Amino acid sequence: MRMNNKEVIISGLHMELTEALKTLVHEKADKLFQHEERIIRLRVELEYNQNKGNGKAEEFIAKGHIEINGAPMIVSVASDDLYKSVDQMIDKLDRKLRRRSRLNRVKRKHPHGVEIPADLPKVNAA
Repeated sequence: MRMNNKEVIISGLHMELTEALKTLVHEKADKLFQHEERIIRLRVELEYNQNKGNGKAEEFIAKGHIEINGAPMIVSVASDDLYKSVDQMIDKLDRKLRRRSRLNRVKRKHPHGVEIPADLPKVNAA
C-alpha cells in the first residue's frame, strides 16, 4: 500500500472516532493519493453538530484539508449522514486535485513570455 509514507490525520469533534470510521477514511483517501503523489498531508476533521432550536436536524460535517506544494485545498461538507459527508468531501477534494492537474498541464503546453519591468544589460553569448 502506498499510503504508508503519506500522512493522514483524522480528528473528531463532539464524537467518538471508531476504528471502522478511521478505516473508511483511509480507504477513501487512498483514491486522492493515487491521483496526486505530491500530497504532503491530508487532514480530515469529522464533526457532529447539534443545532438545537434552529429547526435543523443534527448534522455531520466533514472537513478535508490537503497540504500540497502551492496553495492548500480545503473543503467542507455537511449532511445528515456522516458517511455521506465523508464521501462528498473526498469527491470534492478529488475534483479539486483533477482541476489543478488539468490547469498545470494547460500551462505547460502553452507557455507565455514574461515581461520583466527592468532594464537588463544585454549579454553576448560566447
